[in-house]
Amino acid sequence: MTADDPSPRHRLYGRAQGKPLSKRQQALVDELLPRIAVPETAQGQLDPLGLFKTAPAALNAGLRRNEQDAQAFKPREVWLEIGFGGGEHLAGQAARHGDVGFIGAEPFIDGVAKLLTQIHERGLANVRIRRGDARDLVAQLAPASIARAYILFPDPWPKTRHRKRRLIQPAFLDDLSRVLAQGARVRFATDWADYGTRALADFTRDGRYRWTAECADDWRTPPADHVTTRYQEKRLGDCAPVFLDFVFDA
Repeated sequence: MTADDPSPRHRLYGRAQGKPLSKRQQALVDELLPRIAVPETAQGQLDPLGLFKTAPAALNAGLRRNEQDAQAFKPREVWLEIGFGGGEHLAGQAARHGDVGFIGAEPFIDGVAKLLTQIHERGLANVRIRRGDARDLVAQLAPASIARAYILFPDPWPKTRHRKRRLIQPAFLDDLSRVLAQGARVRFATDWADYGTRALADFTRDGRYRWTAECADDWRTPPADHVTTRYQEKRLGDCAPVFLDFVFDA
């Protein structure tokens, strides 16, 4: 770690890009992404609310800057999605909650381009993107600055020898707890039975994450506010999706 590269770096596995982007997607990556990208900063110094001081110009009307660039958007709170995939869930939640600021982290450019397309088409001024490992982003966020976090269908790494690559580990939950506000909501979803079991154990063992389920349907049935993703519809896991909701009590 250096002054020019303030964040810790974690190893990412797999490809960072699939098939080539379309011309339209590439244009959004080149022109829109820099305007809504979450910058790199020193550990613990990134104020999420500060990312929304200036709203992007009329996203649904084109990429040109205009007088709307000077209009401030002041969210009541900020929500974080870790690994947003194709962006369906993040875009859906952002459209529903126009008074909330959303930060999404995703290392793969294909998913970033898909989310940019939705931001552009739907005119979502309340979304900011970090292309990269969410663990680095979490390390940079200011303490107690996130009111809700989503971790939906992260890579399950189903082989036993690869489980250490899973995102949900005690060390990561400890890092995440630093940036969560008191009473923050956290949702974890997976369609791999072993991951669900181990993640629940890690969350509850931490002691600061209170599982809200009162009956089996609370984790077997998608929450009423859930936005279904393309990955979820593919049914690639070894069990029906499970949704684990927690309240953060420091």
